[in-house]
Amino acid sequence: MSNENAWLMYRSLTRDSSVKENKISRATVKRILGYAKPYKTLITFFLITLVFASLLSVAQPLLFRRIVDQGITPGNASLVTWTAVFIAGLAIADAGLGVVSRYYSARIGEGLIFDLRNQVYDHVQSQSIAFFTRAQTGALISRLNNDVIGAQQAFTSTLGGVLGNMISLVIVLITMFFLSWQITIASLVLVPLFLLPARYMGRRLQAMTREQMSVNAAMSNQMTERFNVAGALLVKLFGRPHEEAQVFSDRAKVVRDSGIKIAMANRWFFTALTLVAALATAMTYGLGGNLVITGAISLGTLLALVGLLAQLYGPLTAISNVRVDVMTALVSFDRVFEVLDLQPLVVESPTAKSLPSGPLGVEFSGDDFTYPKASEVSLASLESIARADSAGGEEPVLRGVSFAVEPGTLTALVGPSGAGKTTITALLSRLYDPSRGVIRIGGENLRDVSFASLRDTLGVVTQDSHMFHDTIAANLLYAKPGASRQEIEKACADAQIWSMISSLPEGLDTVVGDRGYRLSGGEKQRIALARLLLKSPRVVILDEATAHLDSESERAVHQALDNALSGRTSVVIAHRLSTIREAHQILVVVDGEIVQRGNHAELLTQGGVYADLYETQFTR
Repeated sequence: MSNENAWLMYRSLTRDSSVKENKISRATVKRILGYAKPYKTLITFFLITLVFASLLSVAQPLLFRRIVDQGITPGNASLVTWTAVFIAGLAIADAGLGVVSRYYSARIGEGLIFDLRNQVYDHVQSQSIAFFTRAQTGALISRLNNDVIGAQQAFTSTLGGVLGNMISLVIVLITMFFLSWQITIASLVLVPLFLLPARYMGRRLQAMTREQMSVNAAMSNQMTERFNVAGALLVKLFGRPHEEAQVFSDRAKVVRDSGIKIAMANRWFFTALTLVAALATAMTYGLGGNLVITGAISLGTLLALVGLLAQLYGPLTAISNVRVDVMTALVSFDRVFEVLDLQPLVVESPTAKSLPSGPLGVEFSGDDFTYPKASEVSLASLESIARADSAGGEEPVLRGVSFAVEPGTLTALVGPSGAGKTTITALLSRLYDPSRGVIRIGGENLRDVSFASLRDTLGVVTQDSHMFHDTIAANLLYAKPGASRQEIEKACADAQIWSMISSLPEGLDTVVGDRGYRLSGGEKQRIALARLLLKSPRVVILDEATAHLDSESERAVHQALDNALSGRTSVVIAHRLSTIREAHQILVVVDGEIVQRGNHAELLTQGGVYADLYETQFTR
């Protein structure tokens, strides 16, 4: 038996047979075929190469038979020579056919991966922020990698394997029956002896492989959590190095032992296959040799049968497990479709329009908001721990929020943690839609505004601004890709960060590290402010944007913001009341409701929550 045939059997028999329990609808199959439509010409040529490859694989043993029976035995040297040349030509043709077949397979497979991967990526990008707060990043990446590749195999490995094996098996069996029905039947009788131990070892390997994946995941998870900057910092500050090392060692030991068991099981698997194949070959020589002696068949026929026998058991075993092969590929498609069928919580209106030019006001009109349930925004299969979410979809986070921000004015949101301030700004950014009520910007219902127009209009700086693992310049240009060097320098100067950047050996080309951890909190926040200033938005949202700044930097940045935000509509969340004394309007949010509103002096006069907060910060 060839190594290729042995591998086909191994792959087929060691796949998880539990996939047979899955139900794939006709609609899913029809949808899958839709992905094949752009590649139908390539698939046709691919299948043609499989047919010719099967014919060539049978032709060689028959030519060996001709050499022995019609050339060597009667002493016909010319026939031996020319047949050998023809066999060499077939070998070259077979090699060329293999290259052509691989080309078509690669074109189909990589094209499907490209199509599916782009479609899944674009669809995931369109999901609301609620989706990303629940989905596990690793599970999403797995859909883009493992499941997309598994789906691609439906048209290359699985389609090619199933049809190729069927074609090869039919041709081999017909040829063997033509040469000797006795040896063919005897070979088929040995199939159970061939399949039963292989299936048993296959099930053992399935179980061990699942166990290995589980223990590998546990070990990898520990490394992932400890090797990122935040995890490493936590371990340095609170961890116990010896215990960490022992836990990792224990997990690595289980991975090691699992690998040894799988290696030995694989050895036994292939030993069993080789042994049974050797027994089948011995049987063929024994039975066939006696038939040659009695004159029932020729010596060349016997040698041809031995050659064909090596091509019989691999395809036969793979076809016996064809449902597992097909379902494995289709289940991967199903998992990809599961993501593609998850509708985004926030969608753009088909008739969406751009916001008007000039300064823009903001208006909230009786807005309620309740966080969506898990089933509305995510998939259980994308969460490492999927539980019924009792918090989402029940208790409202905002109730009857109504206020107006005049164009070019600053409105501040204050109140205790968890009051709903950040949720208000998330609704204004349209990360969520309100459960009830309307939000208008520039007089337009936010639901009727195009995403592109809204993103161009809004500028946001959060409390912990994210930085990509790239240069300072790349992180700044993310806000305005076409910005000039002069624009970048001015934005950095206004954010009081240019002197620091210019002092670095690589300046703007300095890499900030994972999530910007090579920078201090204040430096990262000022670069985020520079990114905002570079974008120059008409509506600005600051969510504790100066929280990480020291007093001196805070004063400098506030001066820069005063100049930069002049004429722009601004909504600012602040816990430090000293930063929003000059706000045109201050809204006090408690338990999802606006309980007080006015400017700084008016609210101090009113007393209540704002006065209490002010007194706590400045008089105690």
